[in-house]
Amino acid sequence: MNLETIKVRREEAVLFAELSAPPMNLLGPELVRDLVSLIQQAESDAALQVLVFKSADPDYFISHVDLTRIKEQREAAAKLVGEASIGLLFRHLSASRLVTIAQIEGRVRGAGSEFVLACDMRFAARQSAIFSQLEQAFGVIPGAGGAQHLARLMGRARALEVLLSAEDYDAELAERYGWINRALPADRLDDFVRTLAHRIARFPAAGHVTVKDRVNAIGLAPAEDFRRDSDLFVAGMAHPEAQARIRTAMNRGFQTRNAEMDLARMLGNLTDNGSNT
Repeated sequence: MNLETIKVRREEAVLFAELSAPPMNLLGPELVRDLVSLIQQAESDAALQVLVFKSADPDYFISHVDLTRIKEQREAAAKLVGEASIGLLFRHLSASRLVTIAQIEGRVRGAGSEFVLACDMRFAARQSAIFSQLEQAFGVIPGAGGAQHLARLMGRARALEVLLSAEDYDAELAERYGWINRALPADRLDDFVRTLAHRIARFPAAGHVTVKDRVNAIGLAPAEDFRRDSDLFVAGMAHPEAQARIRTAMNRGFQTRNAEMDLARMLGNLTDNGSNT
């Protein structure tokens, strides 16, 4: 595979996909295009059973969507799902015959969180992984399935806490809430995920499909719910208050690597006239 932002390595029936979109793994159109190509090629390979996603950047898995290029990202997603929707692209991954695992080190916020939620399993480094659904800081709903997944995984009250606070959550709390399967020491994470991926890949592929289909019948929201959230996100982003908050955030370093190391603090003070320092 010749991809600009994803490095792949195959081990028998397992494909490891390392995300690399400097400077901070924003979900831009280049990464979306590569995800589309990766999913298409992986699904067409009958011998491939498990797809593991990890990041080349120890601080950012996927930071969040690039807010300056939303239209381009949605158009890139349409090449796989037929509609301009990141949410439907991620839902396609959840419904895929492939078993998908997110090996998380660093920050996953916004659409980054929604991407790992779309994966079948999530394992995170206890020392470094940070999770957030930040959209409410701009007054909008997550547009790629965040509300759908979190309400099912952690229940109504905790989902509302996560969605309305736009706060950062460490890996241990994410594990307690059900956001991820397990939080593991960083030095054990790689071996754990690799061993699990190969164990799953040794079992019959037809069984994977049946199990996923029946679990998804209970745990995966219908496409129409993803479509509705996607439309609400786009409409919300066009609202004057959302645009004003985005401008303030950009002026304070939003979408720059250093400023986003402590993004929750910045987002909690967007109405302040002073700096966040």
